Amino acid sequence: MRDSILYRCRRTWLWLAFLLCSSTPALGAENADTLTLKKALALTLTHNPQLYQYRFSNEALNAQRQTNALRPALALELEVENFAGSGSNQGLDAAETTLALSSAIELGGKRQARLSYADARINQVEWEQQAATLDVLGALTEVYIEGLATQANIQLAEESLTLSQSLLKTVKTRSARGATPEAEVMRAQAALTRAEIRLAALQEQFERHKVQLVRFWGETTANFATLEGSLYNFAATNSFNQLYARVQTSPAIQVLASEARIRDAQVSLARANGRSDLSWRVGVKRFEETGDSAFTAGLSIPLFSGKRSNGEVKAALANRNAVDYAQKDRLLQLHARLFEAWSLRKQSISAANLTRKVAIPALEKALRLTTEGFESGRYRYLDLIAAQEELLASKQALIDAATTALVSQAVIEKLTSEALNP
Repeated sequence: MRDSILYRCRRTWLWLAFLLCSSTPALGAENADTLTLKKALALTLTHNPQLYQYRFSNEALNAQRQTNALRPALALELEVENFAGSGSNQGLDAAETTLALSSAIELGGKRQARLSYADARINQVEWEQQAATLDVLGALTEVYIEGLATQANIQLAEESLTLSQSLLKTVKTRSARGATPEAEVMRAQAALTRAEIRLAALQEQFERHKVQLVRFWGETTANFATLEGSLYNFAATNSFNQLYARVQTSPAIQVLASEARIRDAQVSLARANGRSDLSWRVGVKRFEETGDSAFTAGLSIPLFSGKRSNGEVKAALANRNAVDYAQKDRLLQLHARLFEAWSLRKQSISAANLTRKVAIPALEKALRLTTEGFESGRYRYLDLIAAQEELLASKQALIDAATTALVSQAVIEKLTSEALNP
């Protein structure tokens, strides 16, 4: 079961990696300066410190299970009586020496209850590992998508810088002919400076994204320059009911289900501990005074010990009942979070498609016509600035909508532990 879930986790994120990179031109041999999401996922699965810790947790729990599987230990007893006393008991002449073995017979299925409890804890840690894996890979994917968005914003900032340079050149030419006031040249120069500042800020932001990425596989220095991928590929939209059905079997819920099994095991263990163990003892007794020997045997069982465990059983039952309500609350939280991501993704995909197919082509044409009109004197400087800003704003909205759609998709796949249908 554990291997199956791990396979589903890897398949989920590798599908998203393929989706992000499917429209990128083939590079032939892998470019060392470019990081792919597939490579980032592989490095994280292998080297992430948070995930690596679960190996030691599993080792500790399996070692504890070995201890719980042990039967009661045998004890060797040596008892000497009637020696070093007074009168006829002086010295060792009247001593009575007993050599015996003793142990206990566990009643009430204590050993099996201990093993069931240990197995439930091991199972829970395995599900916790799967949930943690999904959380880590989901966080990595979100940072990767944000890095792609910053890369796209850098390209947009470079386009804005090019437009500002072109506009400044045009305004200077018109000003030299006396067709444009000197104030507009100053404004164009200020706009160029703002474009340069924005580009520099985005470049530094991308460097921060690179450091955020490499920490997922335990490094501090990024050895890549760019990220490979496209923001504008979206998987098909599944129905919300299909996605919610997957959530109900996801690791996030299985962790609580395993918690319920632990509580059941604790109830059984508390009840088993309420049954008194039977202690036994067998041995050989030697009488120094006569040189004779005889076997000894004994049994003992505590009285009224069942009453002592009533409180422990009630506490275990209360804890078990609390898990059911915790699971219901967790499902409600996941339902709300899934619906938010599903609705936001659907809205963002629609906005991205309309912006890319309708708004941007129209604004590109408007900018071209406005530029021609400005150069011929039919449009004002403010008209040209407005046309440029509207186009850049729409391209920025496209980047934002695509980023939101992909991040929402990553959240959905983390919650469901499965990739969306291609």
